[in-house]
Amino acid sequence: MLILPIKKKWYDMIRDGVKIEEYREIKPYYTKRFQNIGLLSFMEDVPNLWTKKVMFRNGYSNDSPSFVADVRLEIKEGKKEWGAVSGTKYYSLKIEEIHL
Repeated sequence: MLILPIKKKWYDMIRDGVKIEEYREIKPYYTKRFQNIGLLSFMEDVPNLWTKKVMFRNGYSNDSPSFVADVRLEIKEGKKEWGAVSGTKYYSLKIEEIHL
């Protein structure tokens, strides 16, 4: 399972259902990680249609608070109020369901 560390502000907002997507820069590092779990096609670098489970962790240690969410990947501009830079495209992890 893919584990993504996130800051407390975003962690709390996602957990509480306020923020419904998390952003990652479009870089080879994330491309490979999303391909490895089946969110992104290996051949065309386009998002697949199904959802996958991803763990969001508030920190880097194994005992940091965390939850698992079903996510779907999109490539789009993010919302500034959720940490994105205007006019920049991101890998956007759309939160479909949270498993606390």
